[in-house]
Amino acid sequence: MIRPLPLLGLVAVYLLTLTSVDPLDAAGGLVVGAAALLYVRRLLDDGPRLEPLGRRLVHAPRFAWGVLRELVSGTLLVLGVVLGLRERRQGIVAIPLGDRTDIGVAVSALALNLSPGEVMLDVDWERRVMYIHVLDAADPDAVRRRHAEFYERDQRGLFP
Repeated sequence: MIRPLPLLGLVAVYLLTLTSVDPLDAAGGLVVGAAALLYVRRLLDDGPRLEPLGRRLVHAPRFAWGVLRELVSGTLLVLGVVLGLRERRQGIVAIPLGDRTDIGVAVSALALNLSPGEVMLDVDWERRVMYIHVLDAADPDAVRRRHAEFYERDQRGLFP
């Protein structure tokens, strides 16, 4: 069964995107929204079981704080490189995925892409490794440790 509130939310986004309130557009939004919700449900049914969102949301402030901390740290790194205060030692670092779920990998990639100085390049699912380009790759083990600590401390409770 499709829940009405998420469906209405998707219809609203659809109508806002079209900048229309035409009933035919709303009907089209219902069809597209219902199809999207059914598709997402099928993906989630095939995926790993997560704790209910309500229990996981307790960890949201810690995750937000961790992302903010990474944003500030990355900004200071880039600022130091741009001003010539730090040497640029860029490189590619392989970050082990550990026991992250597919959702956890996607959230990790999004969080690290938000931080200046790091970009996710690829995920090797067979080796369970995420390749990232970092502005300061002088100590790859420290980069791996920092990402492992971020996951364990800040992300795992909300997006395992």
